[in-house]
Amino acid sequence: MSAPSVLAIDHGAVVYGERPVLRDLNLYVAPGEVVAILGANGSGKSTLVRAALGLVPLAAGEVTLFGVPRRRFRQWHRIGYVPQRLGAGGGVPASVGEVVASGRLAARGFLRPRRSGDRRAVTDALTAVGLTDREHDPVASLSGGQQQRTLIARALAGQPDLLVLDEPTAGVDAASQEAFARALRDFVTGGGTVLLVAHELGPLEPVISRAVVVHDGVIAHDGAIPHPTGHHADPHHDHVHPHEPQDPPSIWGSR
Repeated sequence: MSAPSVLAIDHGAVVYGERPVLRDLNLYVAPGEVVAILGANGSGKSTLVRAALGLVPLAAGEVTLFGVPRRRFRQWHRIGYVPQRLGAGGGVPASVGEVVASGRLAARGFLRPRRSGDRRAVTDALTAVGLTDREHDPVASLSGGQQQRTLIARALAGQPDLLVLDEPTAGVDAASQEAFARALRDFVTGGGTVLLVAHELGPLEPVISRAVVVHDGVIAHDGAIPHPTGHHADPHHDHVHPHEPQDPPSIWGSR
């Protein structure tokens, strides 16, 4: 018997007020896959992952996680989630190592003391994102890209089976994007599964096993990575902008 899907959404729908955001959504993520969710601004791609995790309610349909209906799922330590770009420090004078170590709380529990396995997990996570030399530095002293890598390391420290990332490389420097791509490759090699929302793939493209394109609230494509056309195919085109009214719809739009 084949292993159950890590994540499955069956006929999912999300409505904000009276406005449908996602309609009749069907998505299945198998163990070991790296699935990229692509789409233009307002297409619903970030809402998709938030609905999968229960952060926004479904108006219809069902989500299952590791074969268990989400309403009954309790093993949240198996999922590492990094939301859209947030400051890793959050105004708290914490070190990089302290922020990453907080990712162990779900796995070990709040009242249990830190053990050697926790320390190894933090070290491995810092190594994965290339921040071992910054462990004792204040998070506030890091660049935006390094702060994003800190948040990814925090998720990795929990040793999840599924990593869910919402635009993890948007607006970060090239070195951080390369470091993240390496960390993702190692995570999948170790048996992990990844679902990520992407603005553009860049160094992540060789790691992606499948692309899902969300357009106007529905899945318009599920398969190989589609390649941009027209002015979006120009390597000098600046993707980080909202589309002007005269622009044609593109899956390579901004968030």
